[in-house]
Amino acid sequence: LKTPILRIYLLKARRRLEINNIDDEFTTRLQSAKIITQALALIIPLTIAIVYITHTNILLMFIILIFELYIIDSFTDARVNKIDDALLLQQVDFFAQMRHSYHEVNMVAEAIYQTAQDSEHIEVSRQAEEIYNILNSADPETELEKYYDVAPNNYLKEFAGISYLTQEFGDRKVDDGTSLYLKNLENISQEMQLEILKRDKLNYVFQSLSLIAIAPTIMLEPLKKWAISNFSFTKAFYNGSKGMLVQVIIMIATIVCYGLIRKLKDNGSTKIVQNSQNPWQEKLYNKVKPLRDLVILLMPAKNTKDRRKLERTLKDAGSHKKIRWIYVDKILLCLVVFIVSIIFFSVLHKVEVHYIYTEPTTTYNLIGDMGEKEEQRAREMTQRQNVILNELRGKKATLSDIKKTMEKSKAYKGFSSSQIDSEAPKIQEKLKTINKEYLKWFEVLLAIMFALVGYYVPNLLLLFEKKMRILEMEDEVMSYQTIIMMLMRIERVDVEMILEWLERYADIFKEQIGKCLNNYESGAWEALEEMKEEVTYEPFLRIIESLQTSVEKVPIREAFEELDSDKDYYKDKRKETNDRLITRKSMIGKVLGFAPMIIAFVGYLIVPLVLIGLKSMMSSFEAM
Repeated sequence: LKTPILRIYLLKARRRLEINNIDDEFTTRLQSAKIITQALALIIPLTIAIVYITHTNILLMFIILIFELYIIDSFTDARVNKIDDALLLQQVDFFAQMRHSYHEVNMVAEAIYQTAQDSEHIEVSRQAEEIYNILNSADPETELEKYYDVAPNNYLKEFAGISYLTQEFGDRKVDDGTSLYLKNLENISQEMQLEILKRDKLNYVFQSLSLIAIAPTIMLEPLKKWAISNFSFTKAFYNGSKGMLVQVIIMIATIVCYGLIRKLKDNGSTKIVQNSQNPWQEKLYNKVKPLRDLVILLMPAKNTKDRRKLERTLKDAGSHKKIRWIYVDKILLCLVVFIVSIIFFSVLHKVEVHYIYTEPTTTYNLIGDMGEKEEQRAREMTQRQNVILNELRGKKATLSDIKKTMEKSKAYKGFSSSQIDSEAPKIQEKLKTINKEYLKWFEVLLAIMFALVGYYVPNLLLLFEKKMRILEMEDEVMSYQTIIMMLMRIERVDVEMILEWLERYADIFKEQIGKCLNNYESGAWEALEEMKEEVTYEPFLRIIESLQTSVEKVPIREAFEELDSDKDYYKDKRKETNDRLITRKSMIGKVLGFAPMIIAFVGYLIVPLVLIGLKSMMSSFEAM
């Protein structure tokens, strides 16, 4: 906790682990320390390898080391997700044991307590004991609402809710003579098994894509050294500004693709606990008046089309950010991208000038490298030419001016006229290049264009998240069907209670269901009709229509009878939906994962070799 950078990751892991461990400080500390230690065991050797490979390229090394911080963040999230997945597996075993305990005691709370004591899994036993305490408390309904806010997953919420309703209203036998409570436990278990299979498949599909996306950043320097050692004519490209430009493009592509893969892989496990009341954007907005004024100026006014469109996008993406926070992100990203672009273009010019001043001057061979004596002569030539370059730098010098300066210079003392004539054109070529290396107007224009792209990046991320949620929509509606199947046979359950349960477990349609509940008192049919107008997804519309039927015409059980009669069909359909979801995510993930690798091989190796090789061959033919 006292180590500055580790403290950030440790606290982030703790916030998520505390949800699973319910006041067990020892286990929380143990798991947090284990995750951070594993992260260090991975990152320290990786850092040493990166420094060793890229020590000759400070800029590349700096970018990769910064990128490592993001990798640690991903690693800690993955380890916490693994603990969350393990809890799901424990819950399947727990519910299987719960059936036997309930048969013995025929009392919900006692069966939960007995199973918790007999279970060998500590994490799920801790959750079960918490549910047992809630059921035996003076006000279980209030305590249950508190538990819903901190439960590790929806299945424990469902288990707690069904247990409370059974204890409150009693159990009964369904058509086939089975206990309704046990039938509902079976439904929850089937949901969990489908979720476990889905997560396993996603983990299998994405387990190597992140590494494939990162690999090109570490391969850049080895590729560069191999190309230069075998094809010396590429040295000007790799050591000059063009090579650095391609490197940075590959790094940006890698960071973007890695981030999108991480979002794509999200398997719905425990969400990261974030500060949604007073994040850094809100603090900046309140403290920096110029920024606040600019946000107010750029932010669309209330009740305008643009404002409603942005609000809709935020809702569809499931983002809890406020509009002003989005605009703080947009303005800062725009500013940072502009400054970094200007600095980067300036650095590119300095790199090109530095290459001219330091690279041994000689005629390039198509294959192979210079010998020691030849390289020594080339370096001496560079040093004496640098003397002339320093004298004439920034001036428009003709070939005769260069020759006169060479004749007067001590560096060329004793050189014959023919030797001076042979080197003067090379100096003139270098001088022209050096004099052109300054920040140009079109580079400033490019920086502005990049800044505009940066300005719209938060909007693009929201659209990406919205697309990902659309892929998950069918799966969520099918989970609604399971919840309704569990509730429809319980006596005293009405439409309002079903809506409360759906809102509790909703993610994509949470706002629409919440709004319907708020308007329910003023008219149930009208509130449901208003929700129908806001929803376009057909399967969810059918659920709303069945709820409307239950309000006035028929009992809930009859309105949703097809869910029970066709449950095998819905179960198979759910599996098919998950398979389609994984296939789509897999296709997108493979494109994103292999994109940096393709850019690296094509843009950094094949294209330079082909283009520069052809140019060198043309020069050789012209010389012959």
